[in-house]
Amino acid sequence: MPFAADVATLVTPPHAVVAAPRTTWSTVTVRSGDTLWDLAITHRTTVAAIVAKNRLPHGGAVIHVGQKLLVPGKGAATPAAAARPAARPAAKPTAKPTVRPAAKPAAATKPTRKPATTALRTYVVRSGDTMSGIAKRYTVSVTALLAANHLSASSYIYVGQRITVPTPGASGQPARKPFPKPSSKPGPKPAPKPSSQPAAKPTASTARAQAVAASKAKLAAMTVPSRTETADLIRSIATRHGVDPKLALAIGWLESGWYQRAVSSTNAVGVMQIMPITGTWASQLAGRKLDLYDVRDNITAGVLVLRALQTMADSSDQAIAAYYQGLYSVRTRGLYTDTKAYVASVKAIYARL
Repeated sequence: MPFAADVATLVTPPHAVVAAPRTTWSTVTVRSGDTLWDLAITHRTTVAAIVAKNRLPHGGAVIHVGQKLLVPGKGAATPAAAARPAARPAAKPTAKPTVRPAAKPAAATKPTRKPATTALRTYVVRSGDTMSGIAKRYTVSVTALLAANHLSASSYIYVGQRITVPTPGASGQPARKPFPKPSSKPGPKPAPKPSSQPAAKPTASTARAQAVAASKAKLAAMTVPSRTETADLIRSIATRHGVDPKLALAIGWLESGWYQRAVSSTNAVGVMQIMPITGTWASQLAGRKLDLYDVRDNITAGVLVLRALQTMADSSDQAIAAYYQGLYSVRTRGLYTDTKAYVASVKAIYARL
C-alpha cells in the first residue's frame, strides 16, 4: 500500500528516540533530575550505547549528580569546562621590574558554611521490588518517594520502570539559606550598561528547553483529571476508535503514568507523550486540529497513532515498538535494546490490567 509506506517513512515516534551513528564522544556532567533515557534522547543515541561506553554497572540503573559520562557529540563541553576561562600567555618580564609595597593583610573572615543540597538518583525497578522496599533501601520515607514520582499509595510499579529517589546531601541536613546581612545604606542598584555586543542567537537546545518550560507552565495552569478519570477516558476513546483499551492503557501508563501534566525533555506532552510533529500527523488522521494540551485530544492523538501503526506494522509487537522508536527506524535498524525493554514492559502491564 503506497500511502502506508510513505507515511511510515515520515512518522516519528511520540518522543523521538533516534540513534545517529557518531564517532566522537565528549563528557557531560550529570545534573539533578537527569536520567540515562534523557541523555540518550538529548544526544541522539541509546541508553545501551551510553551504558556500554561508560561501562556502567547494573545496566546503568543508578547514576549520580556530578558523575561524568561520555556521550556522542563533537565539542559538547561539560558545564565545568565551559565555565573555565581560557588560559592567558605569560607576560614578558620588563627590563626594570617595578617594586610595589606589600599589601596590607585583609581582615580575617569567617569561613562560609555551604548548606547541603538535595540530590536525585534514578532507580530501575526489578522483579520483586516495592515502593516501601525501595524507600527502605535508600533511607527515605515512602511518602517522599511517592511524591517524587507523582504516585499514590495504591499505585503499582512494574519491572523496568524508572523511579526518582530523593536523597539527602553530603551533610544529611536540610538546606538552610544564610541570613542576609542588613545594609546600613540601602539604595537603588545602578542600571546595567548597555552592551555593544549583538545578542547571541538561540541554539537548538536552548529553543527546546524554552519550549519544554512553556509546555510545563501551560499544563500547570490547566485543570487535569485524576488518574482514575484519565483511565476511564483512555478506555472510552480507545473503544470508540477500535483500539484495544488495555493496550492503550498500558502504553499510557508506561509513557506518563496517566498524568496529563507530564512533559519530556524533547517536549512530548500529556498522557500519551505526543510531540508537536506527531500531533500534526494525528490531527490529519482525526480530520481536525488536535490540542495536545487538552487531555481528550492528547489521548485521541495517541490512540489514532497506535491504530495507524497497528495497520502498517507486521505484528502487534512491532506496532508497540514503533510507538516508541518510530516505524521507519524499526524496519530499517531493528529494535534498540531499550525498545525491546519498552515492548516487554507494555506487555507486562497489559497482562496485569
